[in-house]
Amino acid sequence: MSSTRLSTVVAATVGTAVTGFLAYAIYFDYKRRTDPEFRKSLKREARRQARIARSQAEAAGEAQKNAVRKAVAEAREEGFPTSVEEKEAYFMEQVAEGERLSQYGPEEIDAALCFYKALKVYPQPSDLISIYDKTVPKPVLDVLAEMIAADPTIQVRGFGGGSGAGSEESSQHGVDD
Repeated sequence: MSSTRLSTVVAATVGTAVTGFLAYAIYFDYKRRTDPEFRKSLKREARRQARIARSQAEAAGEAQKNAVRKAVAEAREEGFPTSVEEKEAYFMEQVAEGERLSQYGPEEIDAALCFYKALKVYPQPSDLISIYDKTVPKPVLDVLAEMIAADPTIQVRGFGGGSGAGSEESSQHGVDD
């Protein structure tokens, strides 16, 4: 008999909670539809939340830009190999590490830094960038683009919409004459 009382109490409690929730939902909907001040306060709160989200996104973007600049500066301070054999080995090592980090690591800056270092020792950076464009994940590629923009010593021709020298080629989209 005690189990019947317990189930009755539980059912009554659940029923009361559901009824209370439905009553609050109906009251909220009524307030939302009829009270102009309530609607204004809801809109104000939504705008405030949007403003907070926008400022947090801007702060995160600025923090990432600073981290990218710092990583580029540190890489330039470390220096790069000068002999052909050292450059080749360094390139292969950095590309392998960048691929590993971009597949398994959540931090795009570390992976992009490896690809950036490989780009610095590659003889034709614009060719390598077109390869990266096809193989590197987009978030890592975006960070890599910021790194390239932060380093004025990288000579990249045909990218970035310069003086229009490559505009005819880029408008062809791979169509051969």
